[in-house]
Amino acid sequence: MRLASILRGPLILALAAGVQVYHRHRFQGPPIDYATLAAAAAASWAGLPGPGEPVLIAAGIFAARHRLDLTSVLLVAFAAATAGGIVGWLVGMKAGRALVTAPGPLVRLRRAAVARGDEIFERFPVLAILLTPSWIAGIHHVRSATYLITTAAGAAAWAAGIGLGAYFIGQPVVEFVGDLGIATAVALGLLIVAAVVVGYFGRRRRVRRHAQPEQDAL
Repeated sequence: MRLASILRGPLILALAAGVQVYHRHRFQGPPIDYATLAAAAAASWAGLPGPGEPVLIAAGIFAARHRLDLTSVLLVAFAAATAGGIVGWLVGMKAGRALVTAPGPLVRLRRAAVARGDEIFERFPVLAILLTPSWIAGIHHVRSATYLITTAAGAAAWAAGIGLGAYFIGQPVVEFVGDLGIATAVALGLLIVAAVVVGYFGRRRRVRRHAQPEQDAL
């Protein structure tokens, strides 16, 4: 019940964005283009390998050529990305953790990875949400308020940044998004390494702290 009440706000916001687009802008251009954009954005933000960024870039370029309405493109991308992110998070929360930690091959390694992920999401929740697929946040049971606010903000920045970039700049945005994907992967790797290092030295300090009274007693 509590989860439903928390989800109601973002879902109403996404629905209102879609209704606003329909009534005010009437989807200037072929409806199939907006449907394709919505499906691609939702799939990408749900954590599936989808062409979210390329389709949004194409839609922004088409808007610059007056084949689509820019405001409609941005609102559709935002609403679909937000909805997709919520779906992926719920799937990870309801089924992902049980699947990843289930008995079977490499079970100890998988469970250790989940435990490490729990630490990362506990220490850097916002950054971890933005750098990982939505279902991973669900696996680590990120708090509803934190996840929904971060996802909505991230979806807005994603839609506006890439959509407006494609509208005003065009093709160079493709190269920038590709470089950004590499930078994101590197940033996530550095985050994991930092968490491992912090955990290692934290354990060493605790061991020395417990060992010191014994040495003093001797």
